[in-house]
Amino acid sequence: MSEYVHDNASEYDFHHLDHVKEQTKTKKTLWIVLFLTLFFTIVEIVGGLLSNSLALLSDSAHMISDVLALGLSMVALYLATRHPNARFTFGYLRFEIVASFLNGLALAIISLGIFIEGVRRMIHPEQIDFQLMLIISSIGLVVNLVTTIVLQRSMKEESNLNMQSALWHFLGDLLSSVGVIVSSILIYFSGWYFFDPLISIVIGGIIFTGGAKIIRESYLILMESVPEKFDLDEIRKDIGLVEGVEDVHEMHLWAISTDHYSLTAHVFIDDKIQPFCIILAINETLKTKYGIEHSTIQMEEANIHPHGDYGKEFLKHKEEEEKQKHEYVNELV
Repeated sequence: MSEYVHDNASEYDFHHLDHVKEQTKTKKTLWIVLFLTLFFTIVEIVGGLLSNSLALLSDSAHMISDVLALGLSMVALYLATRHPNARFTFGYLRFEIVASFLNGLALAIISLGIFIEGVRRMIHPEQIDFQLMLIISSIGLVVNLVTTIVLQRSMKEESNLNMQSALWHFLGDLLSSVGVIVSSILIYFSGWYFFDPLISIVIGGIIFTGGAKIIRESYLILMESVPEKFDLDEIRKDIGLVEGVEDVHEMHLWAISTDHYSLTAHVFIDDKIQPFCIILAINETLKTKYGIEHSTIQMEEANIHPHGDYGKEFLKHKEEEEKQKHEYVNELV
């Protein structure tokens, strides 16, 4: 029996929750969007080269990044379904955030490239086939509108940062298509070709904003910062209200992935109360009030685990409180 336990320990003992994410709807959505995007990317590259439109070429470059972003998103979704193992004890959920960070970075780099080329063409205008530009951009508008709606609906059912970054890509594409159409119409009626790079620069600014937002959110998760939806002081206060908890310290809260949170904390406890009851009460508070299901609580006694001066100050403060209570009782008597 002991041999069986030993042999299977590496398979079961390194975690107590399945850190996996099954998102069937999202997978189907991404496959549909990926094929549509790949098809139109080819069409737009050819159209951009033939028309010599920067707005169209910048949009096609963005579409190439979309294909890469969707590929990363697909990899992230499939990795997220893999179970934890002895090496990756939190599973592969974090790759969703890595993919989001890379997608956001791609958006930012592409937008900078569009801005630089737009400035160059503002200084040195080039001839454009606005009719072909209008036809390709109109097709792109329809494709991007369909993909954006499909992604947005999928987000309502299975939200994650990875899908959010993909949605930002396609919102950028949708705006690009509108911008190219507006640009071609303005060029047709005015004959001023500088509208093409001008619209491109505006589109690049919008794309950069989306990329910066995704980079910031994924960066905060990768740095294991406290998620913005939580107030650490409020959580510490609620844990402190649990019967038997005398002090909460060394508390950390971070996101493994979107909507997957972990919390660790050390607590000084009243040794007259059963520790298991305290842990149960803390876990229930975290789960019901904050939706935190993965928590690790370490029970401590200040004399045994003083944490340096912190424990000494805690004991000193506790002694002063006990002294004040006795004095108050004596006064009443």
